[in-house]
This record gives sequence, C-alpha cells and structure tokens, in this order.
Amino acid sequence: TTYTTTNEVVNGGYTAGGKTLTIIPPTSNTSANTAWVSFANVTWSPASFTTRGALIYNATTGAAVAVLNFGSDKVATNTFTVTFPTATSTTAIIRFA
Repeated sequence: TTYTTTNEVVNGGYTAGGKTLTIIPPTSNTSANTAWVSFANVTWSPASFTTRGALIYNATTGAAVAVLNFGSDKVATNTFTVTFPTATSTTAIIRFA
C-alpha cells in the first residue's frame, strides 16, 4: 500500500500529505529480542475536520509504514492531536519481536 490522496481530508486546517513525524529514537531490548520505535505527538491547529484514521508513510517512496484506525470518526473543532503511545517494548506504535 502507498500514500494516495483518495479520501484524504483537504480542508479545515489539514493539508494533503499531512505532517512530518518526529521519530523518538528506536530502542531495543536484546534479552527480549524486541525493538521499537514511536513518534512525537502531532497536532493540527486550527482544525475543523472529521477523520477515522491516519497513514504513516515514507515521504520519499510513498510506501505505507502503518495504518492507524481510530475506531470511529473523530471530529476536530479547534485542535486535532494524534497522541502516540509511550515508546516501550510493549506499547510503542511500531514493535518488532
């Protein structure tokens, strides 16, 4: 899967393509054979849109890295923040074991 503008929000403070994520440095636990990475929270403000999910993708190649499903429509009326889980071996958004 790759990034596409199909069904992408393009108004209300959101610009096609989204925002560049700030990576929290990858970490590993060799005794548990696990590595993980997460990102700093990202915010749109002002924001006035509805969304059900997000795509993390490689901006150079367009290749999808992860699809986020928010589980239901999220309505932004002022500020919209994607809050990533704490970067640990059991909670980081991307984990390799």
